Amino acid sequence: MKRALLPLLTALLCVTALASPARAERPLQIRGADISSLAKSEALGGVYRSENGRRGDALRILRDGGLNYIRLKVWVDPADGYNDKAHVLAIAKRAKALGLGLLVDFHYSDSWADPGKQNKPAAWAALPYEQLKQAVYRHTYDVLNALRRQGTTADLVQTGNELNGGLLWPDGRYDNWPGMAGLLGAAYDAVKAVSPRTKVAIHLADGGDNGLYRWWFDNAAANGIRYDVIGLSYYPFWHGTLEAFQANINDVATRYGKPVFVAETAYPFTTADKDGWANIITSAEPYPGYPATPEGQAALMRAVSDIVRAVPNGRGLGLFYWEATWTGVPGNGWDPADPSSGNGWENQALFDYADRVLPGLRAIR
Repeated sequence: MKRALLPLLTALLCVTALASPARAERPLQIRGADISSLAKSEALGGVYRSENGRRGDALRILRDGGLNYIRLKVWVDPADGYNDKAHVLAIAKRAKALGLGLLVDFHYSDSWADPGKQNKPAAWAALPYEQLKQAVYRHTYDVLNALRRQGTTADLVQTGNELNGGLLWPDGRYDNWPGMAGLLGAAYDAVKAVSPRTKVAIHLADGGDNGLYRWWFDNAAANGIRYDVIGLSYYPFWHGTLEAFQANINDVATRYGKPVFVAETAYPFTTADKDGWANIITSAEPYPGYPATPEGQAALMRAVSDIVRAVPNGRGLGLFYWEATWTGVPGNGWDPADPSSGNGWENQALFDYADRVLPGLRAIR
């Protein structure tokens, strides 16, 4: 009897194993992190440690924890000299040597560009529109061609950052769609001139706002704006419920027939402050059911990963954790023009206040 039951039990165990969510779950194609702060952090003495506390290369720690992509922003002429072409080239070289993919995020500004501000670089401020388009093309081509020439061609490029209201105001503002289309067209052409295989992403914030996304991408279609991929920012403490985010990302992928990814997301692992500069998010439970703890951070990343994985027709590419390496290093503050500025984000990094990588890293899956 025991011998007769053995094949049956073996078959049942195999079926159970195949049905297990852990085994059936496919990994996200893109498991990434924005590490734009890393070069400055390292220059100022920033340290990164693996789970066992051993000091190491932050890029290698992230890769060994499961990531396969990095994201780097580019400013035109930043006051502190970081997030420029030279630093992007240097970090990209290290990343590609480790087998990591590369997303380049053009801000088309000297500092932060986001829904509330899309300021022109000082050098472009007085340019007439046609010359502004040429400047966008030249800058985009210059950075990407330098990457290609050193053997680190960008895999994915954002032609602008959080473009809810357009870019390079007022020429490309939301109330001037033909102007916006011309500027984004110049950027698109530059990307493809360097590498036709590189994908171009359009990135908006407010990932739970379906009305915004339908308004923006319907207008984009009407004005001939070209792109390959759609990126969304989703911060659960700002951008609506997980359910609203899921409904929106599913609708966007289906309505516009494009692959989608989370260009930015993050969550606190503590309410404590490290650098004496007030944290942006201070609540003990910024989103219901997810405390500001290492476990809460990891659980939130699993939830976002699962939503992206479930996008219909396999169009959910993955996610990027925003500023995973922006730890509380003195001098590495938010304002490139003010060395005394602090970092209000260190409680949302993927490294704790002992510089050790957090469980949230392996939750991006």
